[in-house]
Amino acid sequence: MKSGSFSFCFRWLLLLGILLFAINGIVSAQEAPPSVDPPVTEAPTEENKATGEEEQEKSIDEKINEGFGKATGWFVKSIFSSIPIGGYDVLWVILWLAAAGLIFTAVFKGINVRCFPLALRTVRGKYSGPDDPGNISHFQALATAVSGTVGLGNIAGVAIGISIAGPGVAFWLFLSGFLGMATKFAECTLGVKYRKIDKKGTVHGGPMFYLKQGMAERGLGPVGAVLAVFFAIFCVFASFGGGNIFQINQVTSQLINVTGEDSFFASNQWVFGLIMALVTALVIIGGIKSIAKVTSKLVPSMCVIYILSAALVLIINAGAIPGAIGMIMSEAFQPRAAVTGGILAAFIWGMRRATFSNEAGIGSAPIAHSAARTRKPASE
Repeated sequence: MKSGSFSFCFRWLLLLGILLFAINGIVSAQEAPPSVDPPVTEAPTEENKATGEEEQEKSIDEKINEGFGKATGWFVKSIFSSIPIGGYDVLWVILWLAAAGLIFTAVFKGINVRCFPLALRTVRGKYSGPDDPGNISHFQALATAVSGTVGLGNIAGVAIGISIAGPGVAFWLFLSGFLGMATKFAECTLGVKYRKIDKKGTVHGGPMFYLKQGMAERGLGPVGAVLAVFFAIFCVFASFGGGNIFQINQVTSQLINVTGEDSFFASNQWVFGLIMALVTALVIIGGIKSIAKVTSKLVPSMCVIYILSAALVLIINAGAIPGAIGMIMSEAFQPRAAVTGGILAAFIWGMRRATFSNEAGIGSAPIAHSAARTRKPASE
């Protein structure tokens, strides 16, 4: 793999990022609300006192949710700020990820299709040696990365996107996932190339390392160091947010639906959250080897159940498949504009769901894949 390809991609993505940030800043300045005089303080009334008493009676769950909302509000607002295009608000992050997928697919000459058979042979361990540096096998690295992507984002997220923007979302979601394969190839390759192995043989890798070292090689060391720190911080926030809070929230909701609104867990949701946290801690405290050992056994069963369930649904509704495919293709390019906001809306929702589903470009996969036993970065 030539370093010139990565340099070309880096220059174009950096230029695109600067352009999107500039456009976003201009739009934000234009939409900034006018300053207003501070409200006049009034004497407390009986209604205000009652409201204060209600706030004091908030449950632990409500207080935790409120605290997280206040702490992460600024972060969510900055990351999910949008740029108006064609009368529709488009998240600048979505545009950046879409551009990255297109650039990587073109520069690497369709590696997401061309090298797919090679990827299957690599996962089976055909090119791995027992003395190769690393902590886990290629399959364990894949299972660890997939364990964080197969979940609600693949199931509920897709259904939400289709319900909001129509069946055309499925086409754009598939296309976004296809382009995301090249993005994931690039970030996982960088993760292995710039990883560090300490004296004990433990591997340390991920975007934090290739941002710092990779940009230092191009004379942008200070910028890379700052970006590495920011990524590490944001990665922690993301792990608490979409990484587990969203997941455990949905699992708890399903538990309450089964046990009833009057059950113990309905009024003490934090107890179930604590139980799940302890179970998870038993796995992650052992490090990447412990995580890989569990996920390599858990993920295959998850995937088999998911695929068999989807196949069963398709078999039961086999007669509706041709019509569904036709509807997906037609509404991908001629969607119900009055309802969905046009083709752009279908594309945006497809990209949003695909990003949450496959995590291409998010930076989580390189952390897992950097621990793989290999001497060739591109093998990941």
